[in-house]
Amino acid sequence: MNGSELARAYWTDVVRPLLDRELPGVPRAAGRLGTGSDVLGLDDATSRDHDWGLRLTLLVPDAHVARVDAALAAHLPRSYHGRPTAFPMTWDPTVRHRVEVTTPAGLVTARTGLDVGAGLAPADWLSLTGQAALEVTAGPVFEDGPGEITALRERLAWYPHDLWLHVLAADWARIEQELPFVGRTGQRGDDLGSRLIAGRLVTTLVRLGFLVERRWPPYPKWAGTLFARLPVAASAAGHLERALAAGTWQERDAALRAACDALHERQRSVGLPALDGPACGPFHDRPFTGLRDVPGVLRSAVVDPAVRALPHRGGLEQWVDDVGTLTDGSARVRLARVSAGGAPG
Repeated sequence: MNGSELARAYWTDVVRPLLDRELPGVPRAAGRLGTGSDVLGLDDATSRDHDWGLRLTLLVPDAHVARVDAALAAHLPRSYHGRPTAFPMTWDPTVRHRVEVTTPAGLVTARTGLDVGAGLAPADWLSLTGQAALEVTAGPVFEDGPGEITALRERLAWYPHDLWLHVLAADWARIEQELPFVGRTGQRGDDLGSRLIAGRLVTTLVRLGFLVERRWPPYPKWAGTLFARLPVAASAAGHLERALAAGTWQERDAALRAACDALHERQRSVGLPALDGPACGPFHDRPFTGLRDVPGVLRSAVVDPAVRALPHRGGLEQWVDDVGTLTDGSARVRLARVSAGGAPG
């Protein structure tokens, strides 16, 4: 069984009957949420060497968290399907069961650093990483009690429309800033520099693909795998691969131009603001590719004055790449609020 199948069987055969017997009146919702390749359905044999196994997320009212956790610790069998029910994790060496018992609010705060029940300000949305959102919105649900998981997923489904335009514009602006430098560095004989810039641009264009398709991007390990499943990949993925493999700056420049145009055309086809004609054009009188004002056409469509007032750098993961920061929800929230011009909270 893969991780999701194992988790479902564990819930059906072991955990649900235990709760029905020991704590029958406690409201609950259960699924395989949080961290792990199996949450995204991407685990394989290699995934099983750490942090993989009998894992569940169980949401219960706050008054019952300790009771439920204690009942599981006392009554779970030692193993199921040949795998231990208690085992250490890379971030917690304690040997204990790995049914995460928490409240709906606790789950979201642990993954995002936010209290979604209080409503999200623009800066709060910008503090989210795609991976943090996926740890709530992806993964199988086995029982949803009073609809707790469904409600959480609806709240974190996607950006409000104007913030969607804002983050799209921010990534196109990153492309605009560096696209001509692929050719300029290559023209000077700096092939390594040209390749480095091309790699940065491909990273941004892949993230743009997720944004255009209204999908949360995962962290980099799975970005290429899930990008390949997006509708835009049919027109853009080959160009992105050629940009990375190109032997000359001219080939690199042409591939990136084609990828930008493909993403811009997809942007138009899904009903988002777009320019007439292609995304790219000449960069002044130089023999390099430049980007036309795609960021401007997106920003001009923003209506909400609070979003219009935001700095143009976009969401936190568009301008921060430090893993320690991106995986720390409270740090992300503080930094995003300061960036947006507010108090850190």
